Amino acid sequence: MIGRLLTLLLLCLLAPASAGATTGRADFGFHQRPGAEVPMDAPLWDQNGHAVHLRDIVRMRPTILALGYYHCPNLCGVVRDDLLHALSLSGLKPNQYSLIVLSIDPSETRVDAASAEHADLARYPVPGAESAWHYLLGPASSVRGIAAAVGFPYRYDAELKQFLHPTGLVFLNTTGRVSGYLLGVGYAPGDLKSGIIRAGKGGIEKAAAPVLLLCFHFDPNTGRYTLAIAKVLQLAGLLTVLILVATVGFALRRERLR
Repeated sequence: MIGRLLTLLLLCLLAPASAGATTGRADFGFHQRPGAEVPMDAPLWDQNGHAVHLRDIVRMRPTILALGYYHCPNLCGVVRDDLLHALSLSGLKPNQYSLIVLSIDPSETRVDAASAEHADLARYPVPGAESAWHYLLGPASSVRGIAAAVGFPYRYDAELKQFLHPTGLVFLNTTGRVSGYLLGVGYAPGDLKSGIIRAGKGGIEKAAAPVLLLCFHFDPNTGRYTLAIAKVLQLAGLLTVLILVATVGFALRRERLR
């Protein structure tokens, strides 16, 4: 419950101050496409430099697809860490699912992918994870095709040298179709497990409530998208105050009832 409240408050704090500041931003939210087929034969490479196709991975198990990039200075690392933390608490075993982390940055190399894998396995030493977690990259045409299929828009900002893109996860069933989405951040272990089970059975979930949480925050004073770190800190303080007020109020109410 608190996690969901945190996410909602985060979205409120990240909301732009004026309608003019939102111009074009909605285009970079997830365009959900339940049941859409992902290009399974698009050429990619794994963290070891080996040529792979999604078909090689997805046909074996239900799959979580996390799009982003390894050198992202904003939310990509938060999303991946949140995902792996929730997976570690979900009760799922690595032989029950596959995880694909796919870079949208064509300049990244297998060294970047291998470094991300090494860091994640060191932080979450889950037995068997090395065979279930796949850190991929590929030519722009392949990645664009996969991203378009799941409704993941992105654009490179040459001035900032960063990508603008949404945050969230995509579940794929074993036939390579979109089974469902988890949008934003703050993933509950139970939601991940439900998504994997549904995808494993070939189920297709209807589109989730839209969430516009991007890897950048638009600053109308500079005209740029930057991570709203200050607002996240404001959120943490506000949430702490709300929890304290609610706790004290509940205790006083119980005391009056007695």
